[in-house]
Amino acid sequence: MKYTRLPHTDIKVSKICLGTMTWGRQNTEVEGHEQMDYALEQGINFFDTAELYPVPAKKELYAVTEEFIGNWFKKTGNREKVVLASKIAGRGDYTKFIRTTGFSKESIIKAVEGSLERLQTDYIDLYQLHWPERNTNYFGQRGYNAHALDGWEDNIHQILETLRDLISEGKIRHVGISNETPWGAMRFLEESKVHRSLPRMLTIQNPYNLLNRLFEVGLSEVSMRENIGLLPYSPLGFGVLSGKYLGGNKPRKGRVTLFPNYNRYSGDTSNLATEKYNQLAIDNGLSLAQMALAFVNSRPFVTSNIIGATTMEQLKENIGSIDVELSDEILKGIEDIHNEIPNPAP
Repeated sequence: MKYTRLPHTDIKVSKICLGTMTWGRQNTEVEGHEQMDYALEQGINFFDTAELYPVPAKKELYAVTEEFIGNWFKKTGNREKVVLASKIAGRGDYTKFIRTTGFSKESIIKAVEGSLERLQTDYIDLYQLHWPERNTNYFGQRGYNAHALDGWEDNIHQILETLRDLISEGKIRHVGISNETPWGAMRFLEESKVHRSLPRMLTIQNPYNLLNRLFEVGLSEVSMRENIGLLPYSPLGFGVLSGKYLGGNKPRKGRVTLFPNYNRYSGDTSNLATEKYNQLAIDNGLSLAQMALAFVNSRPFVTSNIIGATTMEQLKENIGSIDVELSDEILKGIEDIHNEIPNPAP
């Protein structure tokens, strides 16, 4: 395994992070525990979860994934071997069963304490805001609607104050953002620069893969200049970049098969790009999944690549991508395809 550090800390994290959002819907607790056992054996010390998980979110399954992880910690005693990340759900109609009060002080405190109880731990290493409260272009929206005023009042200072207090209490150690824009990232960073007692956002968890490289447009410069590390999610685009849906295939247990509305990476243009990337991988003796993950692993702004799997075979291949080095020829081939079909899946 290769390791990096959470920016601005001495915390060593594996370059591959174990994602958990399928546990409780596509994976049983036993399977989740098996994945954590194997990942830890392979040197992965960074796990990412959220109170929202499993996804798709469902009221009766609220936060089951965190419970699975907490039970594993209790069973194995491995809490101190893991750098643990979780998230508070943002405001949204499809998560109103969790809360409707956004990132108010009371909401953040309640969310953290609930996660701590379910995870059976005294602290969370990295606590993230899952998506912004304000209306902006995230979750597949290509552009910002300048007319979509939503009445949002800037509460960044209050959010950071609450997170600071939770850090002081030892309940969380560091903080990050997710599904954010360049403006949002800089707004948080500037607030903590002006008010030095407020915590600094260390990481940003956004989608990034061969079909969606929009992070490079503005956020990559923010990441490099401000040293805020990307934790890319969906590096295989809901499994599309494994190649298993090529040719119209619909594997019975595939995520897009089970949840057809998860079609962000399945449009005609995305399928065409995927076919081209798949052929490039074949021509160079790689699987599409290996090439896609190795590309993400190689980006200088990536702190840790969040992989997910529903089978042990997938998990082993995904973790194995850490040992794949892409040649200059392959990287050029990727850029050629990207220039021909740029970002087909925002």
